[in-house]
Amino acid sequence: MVRSEPRKIIVKPTTGWAALNLRDLWIYRELVYFMTWRNLKVRYKQSLLGIGWAILQPFLTMVVFSIFFGNLAGVPSDGVPYPIFSYTALIPWTLFSKALQDASHSLVQSSHMITKVYFPRMILPLAAVLAGVVDFLIAFVVLLGMMVFYKVTPTANIWTIPFFLLLTLVTAIGVGLWLSALNVLYRDINYVLPFLTQFWMYISPIAYPTSMVPEKWRLVYALNPMTGVVEGFRWALLGTGQAPSMVTLISSLMALFLFISGMFYFKRMERQFADMV
Repeated sequence: MVRSEPRKIIVKPTTGWAALNLRDLWIYRELVYFMTWRNLKVRYKQSLLGIGWAILQPFLTMVVFSIFFGNLAGVPSDGVPYPIFSYTALIPWTLFSKALQDASHSLVQSSHMITKVYFPRMILPLAAVLAGVVDFLIAFVVLLGMMVFYKVTPTANIWTIPFFLLLTLVTAIGVGLWLSALNVLYRDINYVLPFLTQFWMYISPIAYPTSMVPEKWRLVYALNPMTGVVEGFRWALLGTGQAPSMVTLISSLMALFLFISGMFYFKRMERQFADMV
């Protein structure tokens, strides 16, 4: 019996603006699943409330917004109860902000793997983002219960929710790839990220409707991808605002730009991770 020679794989660093080589992600697709599952287990391991944190964070933020913006400041809510108005926006926002936090630290926290084993490094921020979908689904069920309590009927456009969820994930992955690569090179990202997340929240229509933004600035405002996400969720569930229009298109194109540029930048910096992490 003739024994075949063992297969050899030679891993070489890329140079310049390398091709994305997305085929590796498909080959390692099972690793994406296991890394996502690992992130979920680590997140809630030895946690007092466990998965209840997926509900508490957006719910308590909604309570604060309802008191200060809804009652005291009298911010309009497009004819729906303010708690529903704000919570509908906070669900995708919580997914996005949590994804940025987890993705930005994913490479540094897995330095022991990066320096010893080869696998597509892009899997780490990707799994960090995907783990947040479970929290999103739990919070979404709570939203449906709140809508029953306030007697708010979802619109017939609820079937478009997966599209706006996808837009949220595309934006989160794109920004997460930028931040995770930058965090390896510059640890200042740990200090910048809380400010960035807070600033991004206030320039997104979460506590207020887009109708408060002057008409002449709305196309510029749409350059924030989360504008299209939040407006899309409210339109699909509550029927508020306008149907997907130029604002949604601009937000989607911006999200796609962040996604593609994030992948190329991550791939360019990938060869330095093992040395600098």
